[in-house]
Amino acid sequence: MAERGRVALVTGASGGIGGETVKLLAADGWTVYAGARKAEDRAELERQGLKSVALDVTDDASMRAAVDTVLSESGRIDLLVNNAGYGLYGPLEELDMDDLRRQFETNVFGLVRMTQLVLPVMRQRGGGRIINIGSVGGVITTPMGSAYHATKFALEAISDVLRVEVAPFGVDVVLVQPTGVRTGFFDKVLDSMPNSGPGSPYAGQRAAFAKAMAYVEHSTGTLTPDAVARVIVRAATDVHPRTRYKAGASAYALIAARRLMPDRVWDAFMRRGLEMASRDKPGPEAATRPIS
Repeated sequence: MAERGRVALVTGASGGIGGETVKLLAADGWTVYAGARKAEDRAELERQGLKSVALDVTDDASMRAAVDTVLSESGRIDLLVNNAGYGLYGPLEELDMDDLRRQFETNVFGLVRMTQLVLPVMRQRGGGRIINIGSVGGVITTPMGSAYHATKFALEAISDVLRVEVAPFGVDVVLVQPTGVRTGFFDKVLDSMPNSGPGSPYAGQRAAFAKAMAYVEHSTGTLTPDAVARVIVRAATDVHPRTRYKAGASAYALIAARRLMPDRVWDAFMRRGLEMASRDKPGPEAATRPIS
């Protein structure tokens, strides 16, 4: 088929950051394929006048089929936005190993496989851009977040290595590092935590963490999905892209603070934050439901 315009494929595009990104890219003149797992989500994207493609980043056949669909219809892929992901939280001791494997399958291995599938066509064309959606949580850590942080730290290393490997082929690799985003992420974080009950040795920390999340979700520092999407579009369209784009003022502040603080100081800072949350920042009633 004849090639036309710039073509983008976005994973995890059923809503939130991915959903806003496909809208902004389409408005900027891109031919955009919005990847989504559920048929009803794809139908909604189509109703909005967007192209959709069935895509589950934990299923190799689905990923192959999605890339083949884009290539058969548009003949090229100029941009891959690896956005699909979620957060698994809870005390490391209490995490289920199957849940932990699923976290890595979605946040890391799916991203790697999608990258492997699009790189051959980008190399053949002599150019392209891959944007990985990381997180401030790939530089800093918070209690209860070992699984999620491990995947986002992995993206930091993967992006840095890949950037050098594919540069000779004209392919850019960019990492976007958002701070907290109001996408329902915080509720999903609380729902993901193990139901180990009030007898758990971590029950106090879990309760404090839930209150801290409620406070963060409703603070002025959290971003709307479209704010992150605008950063992604800038990363996609800058002629000479930076290697990293931070999204949100607190992203700059938190990353800078972590680099300046010795480990023990950061640990104390995190513990103090949980203590303050448990005492002083109960947040809205609906967001502070007990995790037990």
